[in-house]
Order: sequence, then structure tokens, then C-alpha cells
Amino acid sequence: MALGTLGVAGMLLLLWQVFFWVPTEVTMGVSQRIFYIHVPGAWVAFMAFGLVAITSAMYLWLRDDRLDMAALAAAEGGMVFATIMITSGPLWAKIAWGTYWTWEPRLTLTLLLWFVFVGYFLVRGSTDNPERGKRFAAVVGILGAINIPLIHMSVKWFRSLHPQPVVMNPDGPTLDPAMGQTLATGLLTFTILFFGAFLLRYALEQAIRGASMPTAPTEGLS
Repeated sequence: MALGTLGVAGMLLLLWQVFFWVPTEVTMGVSQRIFYIHVPGAWVAFMAFGLVAITSAMYLWLRDDRLDMAALAAAEGGMVFATIMITSGPLWAKIAWGTYWTWEPRLTLTLLLWFVFVGYFLVRGSTDNPERGKRFAAVVGILGAINIPLIHMSVKWFRSLHPQPVVMNPDGPTLDPAMGQTLATGLLTFTILFFGAFLLRYALEQAIRGASMPTAPTEGLS
């Protein structure tokens, strides 16, 4: 509840900064303001999928059902923010590049990541054995996260329409301070919203699995 309240307050602050406070970028104009939604969405999606990979690997090792529940909750939250990323990106691309979509490396790898995690949910129910489905999903989650560093480095390794990093730049950030502060607000707000949703979804999954566990017979006990 507290995280949700903080997230809503942060979102209101972010919207105020985006529409009324942060300066307009010289080259792209008003359309650049999508940046403050698109980039935090991407960063939080990558963080969530990284968490899926970590908890999935630990689940395969320890077979602790709590780790699978954490992986599932993180994957669902990650898909929300990944969808924000891949829907806001084309809106920005249409203005910046004149087209909603082009099969350049970063866009292609990002779409692949989204489909991999769609597959994560599909394989969970692909077998009659729920435990086997969990293991299959864990493997998919780990393999999917391998794509994340490729997405980040694609603008350096391949010819790409995407601009070079302006924050995680070896020479230091190149953003205007107000733009950097607005981006930081977006990143913090989306992170808080993710963890609020993650904890809620984890608790719900715990309740669902707890309710579905068979109870021990009581006959003959006195």
C-alpha cells in the first residue's frame, strides 16, 4: 500500500515535470518528452527480467517454490513495463524517423525479448506436470535475460538508428541537468510501482498456491 501511494505520487510529479518543467529538446522538440516514459519503462523491464533470471536459476538449484513465485511475479511486472517500452518507442520513432517501426538491431532484439517472455508464460502450462512447466519456464527466463546486454550494446556493435547512450556513457552523462532529474524521477517512480506490484502479485500467488494445497485428513485424530 505504501509503495503504491509513493508510486502514484511519483507519477504525478513526473507528469508535472514532463509537461510543465523540463525544457524542450532542441532537435526533436516536444516529441522528445516520450523519452521520460520510454527509457524508465525499458530500464525497469530489463531489471524485472534480470530478477526473473536470478530467481529462476535459484529455483532450478534449490527447488524452493517461493523462488518460482518470485520469478512469476517479476515476469508479469516486467511484461507490463516491456509493453510500455515497445508501445511508446514506435510513437517516438514515427516523429523522429518518419516510421513507426524499422528492423534495426535494438528494436528487433527488444521485440524478441518481449516474445521470449510471452513464451515464458506459455511454457508454464505446456505440460501436464506443473513442476516440469515451472522448470521449463525457468530455463526460458534465464535464456531470455541473456538478450538484455545484447540490446544495450547493439547501438555500439551494429549500425543503428538509435542514438548513443546519453546517461550510461563512458564519457559521462550528456543530458541537461533538468532532463537528467526528470529521467531520474521516472526511473525511481517506475521502480517503486514495479516493486509495489511485485509484492502484491507475490502475496496473491502465495495465497493461491496455499489454498490449492491438499489438507491432511483428520479422521481418527482426537
